[in-house]
Amino acid sequence: MTWTVTPEPYDSPVAAALWRAYYTEVSDRWYLLHEGRRTDPGELEREIAAGTGADLAPPRGRLLVARYAGEPAGTAGIRLLDGATAELTRVFLYERMRGRGGAALLVRAAEDAARASGARRMVLDTRGDLVEARTLYARLGYTETEPHNAEPYAEHWFAKELG
Repeated sequence: MTWTVTPEPYDSPVAAALWRAYYTEVSDRWYLLHEGRRTDPGELEREIAAGTGADLAPPRGRLLVARYAGEPAGTAGIRLLDGATAELTRVFLYERMRGRGGAALLVRAAEDAARASGARRMVLDTRGDLVEARTLYARLGYTETEPHNAEPYAEHWFAKELG
């Protein structure tokens, strides 16, 4: 089986399904850890609807979709923060697709997209409970830095020079 990574409109049905899966997983993980419950369905729907992804549209952003054997498997997005810095966001693979190299492929494709947009540095934030994400970023050469934003759930910030 082979992986492909291609740009995807942020408002496509594929992008919407991946955003729903991503947000549901990270929200449920937070609530299960901190409150012993899953996300309230009403809150989940409001937050999914609020995260339109419009900031991932060209020319200042890009949404990438990974496909495994032609089927949508994951996503990664970038948005330019300034002329030299891009932010990596929405890195996600469906659970059944994990462990096959897709996450690293997505991040590298996002780095390439950021470089093509003129960025020389990539930044990102993540949470403490997303251990797999932190491990991936460290393995791909990202180093933990001081905060670059004030996101309420961010606990770890990373950066990498893109060269």
